[in-house]
Amino acid sequence: MKIKSYKISVGTNGFCDIKDLTPEVREKIDHSGIREGQATVFVVGSTAGLTTVEYEPGLVRDLQELFEKIAPQGKDYHHEKTWHDGNGFSHVRASLLKPSLTIPVMDGQMTLGTWQQIILIDFDNTARNREIVLQVMGE
Repeated sequence: MKIKSYKISVGTNGFCDIKDLTPEVREKIDHSGIREGQATVFVVGSTAGLTTVEYEPGLVRDLQELFEKIAPQGKDYHHEKTWHDGNGFSHVRASLLKPSLTIPVMDGQMTLGTWQQIILIDFDNTARNREIVLQVMGE
């Protein structure tokens, strides 16, 4: 079994900024030469998360509005008592997603649906340069 590791850097604006990672992940999987296996995508940090969606403007906005309802900015979070950094909502939101995804690779391709893309959501309260680690494993 081979394992190929890659890093992808993504600039974000924070505050529920959503980025489509699919093209870059697809390119790295193609480059890996692995035909059968799996790809693990992982975002480094505790205020961002990954998921799959149909990446289109309406759903992007729906997700942003949903997270504001679930864990609104400006609420008094216990995290603030520890760090006083104003991003308690960011940590709560990120914990609802998780930092990684595993995608099967078959015949050299990710097994994503026609309207399914890999997205990064940066929940933090500031712009960031996010590091994504991609590991492609298989034969």
